[in-house]
Amino acid sequence: MKILLLHSDFIEWEPKKKALKSAEDIEKKVSNVKDVLAVFSAVEKSDEGHEKTIIEKTTKEILEVVKEVKAKNIVIYPYVHLSKTPSSPATGLKVLKGIETELKNLKVSVYRAPFGYYKRFQISVKGHPMSELSREITPEKVKEDTGKQDVSKAVKKEETMKSEWHILDTEGKLHKLTMEKNKIKGFDFSAHKKLMKFAMYEMAKSRQVDTPPPHIALMRRLELVDYEEGSDPGNLRYYPKGRLIKSLLEDYVTRKVIDYGGMEVETPLMYDYEHPVLKSYLDRFPARQYTIETPNKKVFLRFAACFGQFLMTKEANISYRNLPLRLYEMTRYSFRVEQRGELAGLRRLRAFTMPDCHAICRDVEEGKKEMKIRLDLSKDILDGAGIPLKENLEGGFRVVKSFYDKNKDFIKEMVKKVGKPVLLEMWKDQFFYFIFKYELNFVDALNKAAALTTDQIDVENAKRYGIKYMDKDNTHKTPVILHLSPSGAIERVMYALLEKAHMDSMKGKRPVLPLWLCPTQVRFIPVSEKFLKDTEKIADKFTSENIRADVDDRGESVQKKIRDSEREWIPFTVVVGEKELKGKKLAVRFRETGKVENVTDSKLIKNIKEETESMPYKPLPVPKLLTKRPIFVG
Repeated sequence: MKILLLHSDFIEWEPKKKALKSAEDIEKKVSNVKDVLAVFSAVEKSDEGHEKTIIEKTTKEILEVVKEVKAKNIVIYPYVHLSKTPSSPATGLKVLKGIETELKNLKVSVYRAPFGYYKRFQISVKGHPMSELSREITPEKVKEDTGKQDVSKAVKKEETMKSEWHILDTEGKLHKLTMEKNKIKGFDFSAHKKLMKFAMYEMAKSRQVDTPPPHIALMRRLELVDYEEGSDPGNLRYYPKGRLIKSLLEDYVTRKVIDYGGMEVETPLMYDYEHPVLKSYLDRFPARQYTIETPNKKVFLRFAACFGQFLMTKEANISYRNLPLRLYEMTRYSFRVEQRGELAGLRRLRAFTMPDCHAICRDVEEGKKEMKIRLDLSKDILDGAGIPLKENLEGGFRVVKSFYDKNKDFIKEMVKKVGKPVLLEMWKDQFFYFIFKYELNFVDALNKAAALTTDQIDVENAKRYGIKYMDKDNTHKTPVILHLSPSGAIERVMYALLEKAHMDSMKGKRPVLPLWLCPTQVRFIPVSEKFLKDTEKIADKFTSENIRADVDDRGESVQKKIRDSEREWIPFTVVVGEKELKGKKLAVRFRETGKVENVTDSKLIKNIKEETESMPYKPLPVPKLLTKRPIFVG
């Protein structure tokens, strides 16, 4: 049996005429059920003779999903098109009636659409990560479409490892944390509410998402990003405006890393699964991999740039004079088979864009010095992206106890660079390839945390890959490697910006994106069609100055156009009429303040260019005139 489970705001159906002579006798009427899990169902030929088992297993599957999504009602909807080998109508009806009865016996609110009819139906699916699921139920077992994956030893170990949790304050004092009745004891969080939320999230070690985070609705409404039903879950589509923001962030991070000294390279997406060195590293990394059978071998899709950069470095002739040696790649894409219930919009994906910068260092001491430089780089990058550390991020340190005991001064310096207390997770023994790592984490509207920046001191992989450098005494030595993602995945930066905007709006502030990232920076609105050509000329002047400007030429009222501009979070909205053309001043609505000011076009251009100075620029990603644009989400 195949079922498609859709968590929906409502489903409505109306029987039109019989599709089968044996169709049920029913009253033809319109039915509408709200807050519903709609279960589109197809009983198959292989289910015949096993009806009782199929009914029991399907009922169990439906109940598990209902529990996850918290739907109030269930609708069993016959949908034979899910199967190429449907059962006989008699078996199909028997099984669907059986599932309905089982659910009713359990006091569940359940409805069943009529069997054997052509029906008109409407449905409004909620659009969160758990809202669209499919299952295949067989007499032998239940299959779930979780994607092909191999689980590393590190993943299994991470599930059983015990940690000691502390807060390390800016004075270097360690405060041991304990969890009692869902409350954290051991530190006064009164001035650090977000740090407490971060600590709660990490100590619980639960990544499941029960409620759609607010940024999902925003990324769709703003026509930036959307789910792609034709791909594997966690692989998204980017509309023109979203692609612009993503590409600007990619350019920005890359420029910053190159200025720091990173040498940009490019490496393959897939690697030999049976390669002894690569397989050894896979088992030390806590991630689930996609694996693929090619015509030649079994391969895995990379989760970062480590594999290619380390194989490249192994072949290089490296002198101590070259150190620290900094290699960088913007990995489009990296892949991890995150578990289905953990996928959540831009926050956690299976395919993502990871800026990855490794530094080959002489030893741990040089690595510590380099890590401090890289923390400053990361703070600068996130600040420019609109996510300053002080207001928006929480530090997380993870360390092996022996390293902490020998390097307390270094770790205290790192806390001072963060500028506020950090959550510190300490392991008694080393299991992963690193002995110390730090993260800068964003805590969202649902109190879930996501790491943006991360850097690690890796003491294993240089030896594993055979990476050497020639020291000043003419002997080959094994270096230490640092693993830095200066911003974290680009998608997570977008997630943080949207979540931050939502949280600002909850405080009564107007949600905005950084000006340099706004798809449209200035929206021009002619008072009537009479002023359209003059308005276009003004917009073109802004475009010639590398400012993204568009013109609302629709046949709507000026007030509606202004409201739509506000709804798109456009920073500057300019109404153009006879008064503005004669007076040589523009009536500019400033989104952040809501005020309207009269300024010259040259003054507005100057202000925008000053605010976006040194940031990457790309032209408007959609047609200048709104009437020329398609509606991607509507």
